[in-house]
Amino acid sequence: MMPNRIINRKISIAPMLDWSDRHYRFFVRLLSKEVLVYTEMITTGAILHNDLKRFLYFHPVEHPIALQLGGSVPKELMECSKIAEQFGYDEINLNVGCPSGRVQSGRFGACLMAYPGLVADCIAAMNSVVSIPVTVKTRIGIDDRDSYEDLTNFVKTVASAGCKIFIIHARKAWLKGLNPKENREIPPLQYEVVQQLKKDFPALQIIVNGGIKSLTAITEHLTYADGVMIGRQAYYHPYFIAQIEQAFFTGKLIPSKHEVIKSFLPYIEAALNSGVNLQSITKSILGFYSGEPGARAWRRYLSEHTYKKGAGVNIIEEALKLLR
Repeated sequence: MMPNRIINRKISIAPMLDWSDRHYRFFVRLLSKEVLVYTEMITTGAILHNDLKRFLYFHPVEHPIALQLGGSVPKELMECSKIAEQFGYDEINLNVGCPSGRVQSGRFGACLMAYPGLVADCIAAMNSVVSIPVTVKTRIGIDDRDSYEDLTNFVKTVASAGCKIFIIHARKAWLKGLNPKENREIPPLQYEVVQQLKKDFPALQIIVNGGIKSLTAITEHLTYADGVMIGRQAYYHPYFIAQIEQAFFTGKLIPSKHEVIKSFLPYIEAALNSGVNLQSITKSILGFYSGEPGARAWRRYLSEHTYKKGAGVNIIEEALKLLR
């Protein structure tokens, strides 16, 4: 069992399905040593019935790192939590926020907000076998169960099972009628609900998530919340993470974008040598130069060449030459 690390939760990068893989997380660490990173959601079934290393491996530089689990069977979540702590994760997070139909069919994600007692049982089971924090990421409501009373009942019930940290996506979710992308955009953001939640539960750590895209916005949210979680902004505009590192942690000059990419090349070389294909790595950096001269040529060159058999770091070096 790994010794517990003290985690700074001021800023974290959200778990993003199909995006927050180990290559992206390593790239994040070139931009910030301090932000807390999360894996994409991994189901209990994937862990219990497959090669553990395939789903749980991470590079040591990724600390602090949290594993997000998807599931609703206490015994399975308990076993996966035990395995996660043995692998060295710093936190385990239960997904109670994903609204996709595929997730609902497995009875986990946002639909669990309708079953606070079951979520409490899951948290209690997970806490019983690990010493690292067990947290919950959730919405402010689902469908017609979207009153503040519903939310506080959920939080109170789950907190009674030992959960002290809640990451709140400040939107409700419509489980029927909206797809996951629409659920990130159509339901209005209600930060005031998260602010009131912190007032009513001062002993809990409340992290706010949803639509936060600027340093100014982060500063404003930190006036009432214990932390801020950044989502797609950190993926589409990764250099924002370096700006966060400078503004909220180190105060030091940040490396240039070219310096960051150059420092990524040894990792890419090693990954290629282990059998990883280049395209799966470079999807994390396609938008790195967004808004700059040559950014379109950069994206196009990577998109057209990284999928080819035998593609190596020379593809990235050639793409760099297209930036003006």
